[in-house]
Amino acid sequence: MEVPCVRVAREEGEAVRSALADADLIDDDYEIAVEDGRLYIPVADPDAAAGVLEDGEVVSRSVAERDQQTTPADLLAFDPTYERLGRAALIDEDDPERARAIADAVLESDLPVETVLNKASKVKGETRVRDWELLAGENTEVVHREYGCEFLLDLAQVYFSPRLATERHRVAKQVSSDERAFDMFAGVGPFVIPFAKRGATCVGVDLNPDAIEYLRENAARNGVEERVTAINEDVREVATEYADWADRLVMNLPHSADAFLEAAVTLAGDDCTLHYYDIQHEDDPFGPGEQAIRAAAEPEYNVTVETRHTVRSYAPHELNVCLDVRLER
Repeated sequence: MEVPCVRVAREEGEAVRSALADADLIDDDYEIAVEDGRLYIPVADPDAAAGVLEDGEVVSRSVAERDQQTTPADLLAFDPTYERLGRAALIDEDDPERARAIADAVLESDLPVETVLNKASKVKGETRVRDWELLAGENTEVVHREYGCEFLLDLAQVYFSPRLATERHRVAKQVSSDERAFDMFAGVGPFVIPFAKRGATCVGVDLNPDAIEYLRENAARNGVEERVTAINEDVREVATEYADWADRLVMNLPHSADAFLEAAVTLAGDDCTLHYYDIQHEDDPFGPGEQAIRAAAEPEYNVTVETRHTVRSYAPHELNVCLDVRLER
């Protein structure tokens, strides 16, 4: 029978499937189909699905009905909340008995999961890592795939958010092969690696030595090590070495990126695109960031805000946003 499906290139399928799953739009009564390098993901509400898509289109297609798979909710008296990262399930439960029950149900279900981790602390410190309780599996290291890239990382040693996959892809699509791109807080490379795969020459800097080791590993895994330089340092100490170098800058440190704008201006070339991430109150989510950028860059640069983009809701009345800004000397 024909049902509405999102059609998307296979290499982008997992990120699109995750976005649709987060919005609870996948029609679980039907199988996901693969044909000619494309995925067809059945959706329950085609209009809502079209609204969340960065990539792909909604089409009508005949797909097979799904053999009912056992979910964690089928094994519990409630519908548990969890997040998937590779073959790991991440939960956030204060009650040890409830956490144990969810972990057991996840493992007994038909989910392709080997590891279950429970958040044991909030994100903390300069490196923004958190503690985890290992409820199942061998360790906290996972392999995550998004938009054709593969990332090895250890959640106990580095910060990583799979929820930003669509945002990272939005930025990566703007990158051209002749660019020089600089990520000031690079982590394990979720911006750097896709930039380099598009042919850009990239530098990634991070204070966390473990993140830089994973960045180097991920550059090799994705075949872009010759185009990636990874530096374990405070970016303010590195900026003068790369003065006037960057055609594109990423500043994804939303609580305190403004403290690094002087370094960003040092790094920027004559014509540079800056992706500046911020968290602000919903009443004026973009104003403080734009003011800070202008204060740091003018009059040396003409500052043009090209995109004001809301990434996601961060907390009640607070938004995680991105300003795409062009700096022209």
